[in-house]
Amino acid sequence: MPASTTTAPHPHPLAAAARLVMLALIAILTLFATRDVTQLWWIALLAVAGLPSLLAPQHPLIAPLSRVAEVVVLGLAASQVAAVASIGTVDGLGASAVLPYLAVPVTVTALRRRFREGAALLSVSAATLLVSGALTEVDGGVQLGQPGYLAVCAQWLILAVLGLYAAGTLHRVLVVRGEGKPQPYAEATRLLTQLRTVARQLPGATLDPGGISEHLLEELRTVAQADRGAVLSASGGGRLVVLAQAGVDRVDWETTLDADSAIADAWASQQATTAARSQSRSHRGPDVSALIVPLVAGVRTVGLVVLEADAAHAYPPPVVSRVTALTRPAALRLEAALLFDEVRSLATNEERQRLAREIHDGVAQELVMVGYGIDNAMATVFDDADETAEALRTLRGEVTRVIQELRLSLFELRSEVDRQGGLAAAIAEYARTVGASGGLRVHLSLDESTARLPAATEAELLRIAQEAVTNARKHAGASNLWVTCEVDPPYAQIEVSDDGQGMADQRPDGRYGLAIMAERAERIRGRLEIRPRQPSGTTVAVVVGTSSRRDNVRDSAAPEGE
Repeated sequence: MPASTTTAPHPHPLAAAARLVMLALIAILTLFATRDVTQLWWIALLAVAGLPSLLAPQHPLIAPLSRVAEVVVLGLAASQVAAVASIGTVDGLGASAVLPYLAVPVTVTALRRRFREGAALLSVSAATLLVSGALTEVDGGVQLGQPGYLAVCAQWLILAVLGLYAAGTLHRVLVVRGEGKPQPYAEATRLLTQLRTVARQLPGATLDPGGISEHLLEELRTVAQADRGAVLSASGGGRLVVLAQAGVDRVDWETTLDADSAIADAWASQQATTAARSQSRSHRGPDVSALIVPLVAGVRTVGLVVLEADAAHAYPPPVVSRVTALTRPAALRLEAALLFDEVRSLATNEERQRLAREIHDGVAQELVMVGYGIDNAMATVFDDADETAEALRTLRGEVTRVIQELRLSLFELRSEVDRQGGLAAAIAEYARTVGASGGLRVHLSLDESTARLPAATEAELLRIAQEAVTNARKHAGASNLWVTCEVDPPYAQIEVSDDGQGMADQRPDGRYGLAIMAERAERIRGRLEIRPRQPSGTTVAVVVGTSSRRDNVRDSAAPEGE
């Protein structure tokens, strides 16, 4: 087999034409300036020096050396032509006849994105002009001492530098905006990989908004007096949510941004604000000092820090300065955590929707077709096929059951907390739907305030409640289901009880669901408790935060009313 051969690149017609035009131009200018035909030998020497670069533009050694030879010959020619030229009354201006050729090698390097080579060529050119000017004698002196020579050389060198810099800037802009731009998913993968790497290097290796907020409050209480404190963040709908709070008592913070409060003023002005009254809706005290510091990342307010002390004038300007010095870097950390939390939530929701579509379009449709096939088979059984018909009826019942399970799975995947309806409404809707399909009598006790939990916390609590209700329907053999939901941010308690067989005989898949619930509760820093219910059944309870009325999971006294 003959060896493969590679064809050397031919010179580009435009490049050859540009060189010829430039050589012709400087030849005419040289004749005009010197009136001496013998000076044209510099033009011929420039053509010879640039010929290798023209014929082998991609060669890694020949092309750069050819361009270096061009600028060296150009520097020598500029000095010699200036010495014999007579242009105007200022000596040395004759160098302007040949220096326009400097644009040729510099432009070639810019077009080939060899900007460092272009800078090196300019350095060689400047050095050659200086040395040649110092060695060329004119009128009892040296060429370098003529102001016209220096001015012309500086002019063309500066123009070449500006042209090379403009070419480099244009190239960077094109790369950023168009050339080599990654596809959206590739770019997202790159950014998420960087975010994961950064997250592992953070203190505590976490991007949890609640954990970052708690750490910030601990830091602030070392530099300022604070009997109560909280970190608030926006949740949509003109309200704030409590990410973390510190203090002995649970505080009912003002979370409405359209209220007449220092919290609303600080959010709107992005400036630290002090007040002589509490920012709680229920706290009453004679002497209260409040400090509200917005957490601003760039130009966006990502949250607020509220500190309160049961003393007058507890936050003078020096204290405010120390607090803001800590909140400025914390704002960026909190913004990164909130963005990461939002990305994770979006990815989870997208995955649930994808699974729902796949199940609906795949297994569910196939099972429906199996059911139709069984119906057709039953219609064609005539000859004493009682046993076959009974088997088909049993199979039909099993298929119906599987389809019902799939529909409930789809409903669970698609269930989300409506930002208008709230967590309690979402849990109640799911419990009613599952109870109706499983023949369970559902008893609901709902108590939800107008304030909202963080979206990620609400989503995890909904999934825990769904898993508890599903376990009761599938594995408990219960007749009644009691669901209690109490939400008073930052506190929340969800409790699901049944009157079934209890936990002793639960199947392995049910225990797997309990492990998932425990992982979800740990993710939102909640407490999960699973205990027997008297006289029979199981109670699953999860608590987030602390309540002024209860600090522990309630006893198993479940409500008996609808």
